[in-house]
Amino acid sequence: MTSRLSLGAALVLGLCASVTATAQTPPAAGAGNTSSAATTPPLTYPATRKVEQSDAYHGTVVQDPYRWLEDDNSPETKAWVQAQNAVTDRFLQAMPQRLPTRKLYTELYNFEKFGVPFKEGGRYFWTRNDGLQQQAVLYTARTLKDTPQIALDPNTLSKDGTVALSGTAISRDGKLLAYGIAGAGSDWQTWKVRDLQTGQDLPDTIEWVKFSTASWTPDGKGFFYAAYDAPKAGEAMTGANYFQKLYYHRLGTAQADDVLVAQNQEEKQWGFGADVTDDGRLAIINIWTGSGRKNGLMLLPLDDKGAYAGAKPVPLTLAFDAEYLPVVLDGQRLILKTDKDAPKGRLIAVDLGKDWAVPDTKAWTTLVPEGKEAMVSANGVGGRLLLSYLADASTLVREYGANGKHLRDIRLPGIGTAAGFGGKWQDSETFFSFTSLTSPGEIHRLDAASGKTELFKRPKTAFQGDQFEMKRAFVTSKDGTRLPIFIAHRKGLKLDGSNPTLLYAYGGFNVPMTPGFNVTAATWMKMGGVYVLAVLRGGGEYGAAWHEAGTKARKQNVFDDFIAAGEWLVDNKYTQPSRLAINGGSNGGLLVGAVVNQRPDLFGAAVPQVGVMDMLRFQKFTIGWAWVSDYGTSDNAEDFQWLIKYSPLHTIQSGKRYPAVLVTTGDHDDRVVPAHSFKYTATLQAANTGAAPKLIRIETQAGHGAGKPTSKIIEERADILAFIAHTFGMEVR
Repeated sequence: MTSRLSLGAALVLGLCASVTATAQTPPAAGAGNTSSAATTPPLTYPATRKVEQSDAYHGTVVQDPYRWLEDDNSPETKAWVQAQNAVTDRFLQAMPQRLPTRKLYTELYNFEKFGVPFKEGGRYFWTRNDGLQQQAVLYTARTLKDTPQIALDPNTLSKDGTVALSGTAISRDGKLLAYGIAGAGSDWQTWKVRDLQTGQDLPDTIEWVKFSTASWTPDGKGFFYAAYDAPKAGEAMTGANYFQKLYYHRLGTAQADDVLVAQNQEEKQWGFGADVTDDGRLAIINIWTGSGRKNGLMLLPLDDKGAYAGAKPVPLTLAFDAEYLPVVLDGQRLILKTDKDAPKGRLIAVDLGKDWAVPDTKAWTTLVPEGKEAMVSANGVGGRLLLSYLADASTLVREYGANGKHLRDIRLPGIGTAAGFGGKWQDSETFFSFTSLTSPGEIHRLDAASGKTELFKRPKTAFQGDQFEMKRAFVTSKDGTRLPIFIAHRKGLKLDGSNPTLLYAYGGFNVPMTPGFNVTAATWMKMGGVYVLAVLRGGGEYGAAWHEAGTKARKQNVFDDFIAAGEWLVDNKYTQPSRLAINGGSNGGLLVGAVVNQRPDLFGAAVPQVGVMDMLRFQKFTIGWAWVSDYGTSDNAEDFQWLIKYSPLHTIQSGKRYPAVLVTTGDHDDRVVPAHSFKYTATLQAANTGAAPKLIRIETQAGHGAGKPTSKIIEERADILAFIAHTFGMEVR
């Protein structure tokens, strides 16, 4: 069993729709100073109708003239989308940088990408994309030397590649695969079951799943999952009228006959997930209440044959006072990762009685105490505990015995990001990936007993990493807080203030931003640019206190950190404001929108992707209510006072000269609904912010980003880079 993020955090990871994708040598490309802006036609934006709409928030009246754009299914909104896309397409098509950038991006994207292997039922499973496949394929093999066989190819599930694999769960005997699929980037999933021996699907179908995985009982007769009731016709799904329930599905039965395991009609914001322990004696139910770290746990006993016999969940902790993530059940001792009384994380042990009696929390003991680095994950493999920490946003891994004694540090290739280390308590091996901004993700096997590692897969790419370099620097924010940034570029860079620079960040929901290879950064560097990843408060890089310092009334810290990173790059002669671009997705889109409003003079181009732009109404749509833990809510008078001060939609400064802005979203996005980007763009285009373009690129066949087909990823992200290159007058060839 492995420590996993709470579903609250997992759906925020989905919130993290970055332009940076995981991913050969193109024609030479470089930066020049010849502006090509004259080659694009003059811009005339579509007229956007205004309505008389205002709302009173705790005595303050706020106008919302584009409220009608919230209905993304109305004929008028669809016509607006078509009109905006026509203007944007015309502008992008006229850019001489567009086609060579797309060609370069495609060449760099075209290499094998491997997922981290895991083992079940005596078989290995991992994903592989051959380079330009729309979706990664799930493979299986008896041994690592065998020729792998296809377990499931999601590319066969739709003609256009928009149906994605959203989750997998293998039965303990390795014979059955439960898998989730989602279409057009939606969060809604349908789960099916495939016989891995025949390759045929069973009749079992589970609908209305959202933010859930599946976990098999050891007898192989069924699995736990969480789902919502089917939405009623014409009714929007919100936290007030729909809530998640935990079920057990028995193979061969209809979903309507599934056993209800847990729900809470009084606490409708409770969400559920269940993981069966490695020894098969318990299902541990994780309860999340939004996007925050704090969660609850319940124990669900299984019978001695590994079957679910209708037992009722037993609460372990429902205080929701900290994070509690199960690591492993070792006999009657449950090991948990927690930040209770330890903002940077520790491991604790809970000794459970024979009948799974839960002792008083005062009897819970520390197994591995809090250290100076933030513990971000914990895994139990081969009777050892593998703990991953972040040291200034770079991974380090330490191995401990079951008694909590430090055994060794695992040697990693360098400064970067390592992830994986999953497996079972009885396994002798595990696997992990390692990557940095200049080195594509490679897969390593780790022997749990010896701590020795060996290379399993290393992709061959057209990106010559030895021609580029990455370093970590430190920036001081407005209030004196020190934060790291990672800077990557071609070797021999001159610090003369002229380099086109792309600055990316996220800054929220306890999500750590660490350096990893992505094709956007690689393409930008090949084009002659400097790529920078900033680590901001609000993330999970330094523990709970770092996260909380970027939430609610302290959200301005995140913006100050990002602005400080931009100023540092200018002061240290990497670039100048007219050649500094910023980018972020989802919560990062909010970040970009907010800092452009606060410091339009500091940036030359800005690309907010699927951003949360209306901070007064975000909680009213789909899963938006779950973000209140980080943002607060305008329903509360105190929260409103800080939200209105930075909400991107409401703080656009007419009369100030703005940088070029390209907004991106998807009309199928059911997480950050497209209304955020629609209303923000309409407001920006109507304001007096100078002649630089204010455009929106609306994808009509994809949503928030998860499961987006390769072709759409390449088109969108190449357009983003081409837009920035065009703005900076770069020559791409």
